[in-house]
Amino acid sequence: MSAPNDSVLERAAAERRVWDVLQAVTDPEIPVLSIVDLGIVRYARLGPEGRVRVGISPTYSGCPATAVIKQSVGQALQRAGFANIELEDVIAPAWTSDWITDAGRSKLLEYGIAPPAESVSSVRQIVRPSLVIKCPRCGSAATSRVSEFGSTPCKALYRCTSCLEPFDYFKCH
Repeated sequence: MSAPNDSVLERAAAERRVWDVLQAVTDPEIPVLSIVDLGIVRYARLGPEGRVRVGISPTYSGCPATAVIKQSVGQALQRAGFANIELEDVIAPAWTSDWITDAGRSKLLEYGIAPPAESVSSVRQIVRPSLVIKCPRCGSAATSRVSEFGSTPCKALYRCTSCLEPFDYFKCH
């Protein structure tokens, strides 16, 4: 078996750099969460002549943060020395909250936002009427939904009946 040539190794190193740059781009609505942790970066590929192609999925159709995210990605890659950049919208399959990384879920919780309670891989789980959403501040399961929409449309507003604090819940999608 032959050793990989220098161009293959250089390309792999450049792709790792792209992922490192993307890991540093934060969601504008939840600044403690990177877009990689959020699971909206579908791919990052290095093509011919060093062209960087990044596929991004919105968390939901019409999400106003998508334009800001794409602008931030382009700027971050340019600052890192990548000049030939193509950002692509990836709408199928649709983004799901299942793609939030474990690190992302932990960051949401530490920030005071309850992460999605369960997987949406089954339709039954989506339509189930009563999810138990634990308070990210005190951990109590004694919570109630105040509004279907919280600080952004992808979150619902809840209140803990134990510590009496309001909090956002990142809805399952």
